[in-house]
Amino acid sequence: MQRLRLGLVRALCILALLAPWSASAQDATFSDGELDQMLAPIALHPDALLSQMLMASTYPLDVGEAVEWSAKNPDQDGDTAAAAVESESWDPSVKSLVAFPQVLAMMGEKPEWVQDVGDAFLAEPDRVMDQIQFLRDKAAQEGNLNSTEQQTVSYVDAEPQAETQAEAQPETSRTVIVEQAPAQTIVIEQANPQVVYVPSYDPTIVYGAWWWPAYRPWYWRPVGWGFGGAVVRGIGFGIGIGITNSLWGGFNWGRKSVDINVNRYNNINVNNRISSNDRNVGWKHNADGRRGAPYRDAKTRDQFSQRREGGDRRDDFRGRDAQRDASRERAQKTLADRGADPAQGRDKLRNDPQTRERANQAAKRDGVSSGDRQARAGNRADNRPSAQQADRSQARADRQNSERTRARESSTNRNRDSALRGAGSSNNTRRDANRGRSSRQSARGGGGRRR
Repeated sequence: MQRLRLGLVRALCILALLAPWSASAQDATFSDGELDQMLAPIALHPDALLSQMLMASTYPLDVGEAVEWSAKNPDQDGDTAAAAVESESWDPSVKSLVAFPQVLAMMGEKPEWVQDVGDAFLAEPDRVMDQIQFLRDKAAQEGNLNSTEQQTVSYVDAEPQAETQAEAQPETSRTVIVEQAPAQTIVIEQANPQVVYVPSYDPTIVYGAWWWPAYRPWYWRPVGWGFGGAVVRGIGFGIGIGITNSLWGGFNWGRKSVDINVNRYNNINVNNRISSNDRNVGWKHNADGRRGAPYRDAKTRDQFSQRREGGDRRDDFRGRDAQRDASRERAQKTLADRGADPAQGRDKLRNDPQTRERANQAAKRDGVSSGDRQARAGNRADNRPSAQQADRSQARADRQNSERTRARESSTNRNRDSALRGAGSSNNTRRDANRGRSSRQSARGGGGRRR
């Protein structure tokens, strides 16, 4: 009995220790293995470019359209490309990425990966930034992250952080223990602020032996843009892209947030400027720009739901669909690019003398001109009583019929009363009969005396 009690106590202690981990695992949008897998291909990009990739990934539908635009305009890059899409309805972070066609080519290869990155960044931006630092530290330990003529790698002392608890990952057969977060913040910047080199590398090599067997990262093999071929080991760079204002984002590693350089932003986004006297402002996700793309978890959905409760349901009731509207806009734009305007086409047909002549000839073949048809239609419309008039006429006819019926019934009753009046009085009847008998006797008697 004592052993049984001891076993129950031990079981309760184990459950109490596991309870906090279970709650945090359920609240987490992605596991550490999933975050490492999705961030590994981009964690070594320059801070300014990576920050705008994270912002843009929260608008996956816009990214898809930007990928199509970039594929159709392969010669466009840099600030010129960003200025060319200023009239598009995409989020400014997405517009900025057309300056880097190789980045959009990479994002276009795995759209589901783009949405996962955006969902993770929206749900837990601080955790995403911690994992980026963890991956950079792994690459540095392997000797694969160093300053080059394309980019500068610097180390900034970070505030001391408490040791993290060991987390048992149920999807693997082993426990990964992270003893301590990196003691320094690793910052990656372009060597020339006005030239950006987009890196390419194999994540399964540059970070060393991959530690998540169930979550192996994917490797985007670049073709063109000066890369030549696949990067065998380390980090490769393609042709540098000149920019002035296309990169306006950056990390605030201390606050675990993304900042926007207001001056650079306003210089390139002339139709969507930020009104602020501050040099830098914090980035905020615009839920309206999401265009109906679903959020991954309930917490994010509640945070970025419509400002009016039930507003999204009203849009569904009214038949509004973001993807359908976007398709309609693209179709109209395509027609305009081809020189075809549906509205002008209708006006042309309506005002074309030949079209009117053909219509008149067709009407004459039917034995009536278009003018006669319009006149007859107008007459029918004028002579046709309205619904209210018809109701009033019917009501008046019903009243007249009712009055005539009552008059006939009243007359019949009066005649019946005159013919039968007194029929129920027996005394009157006998009196009238006696009076008649006396009259007849008197008439017979007078005749005898005359003889």
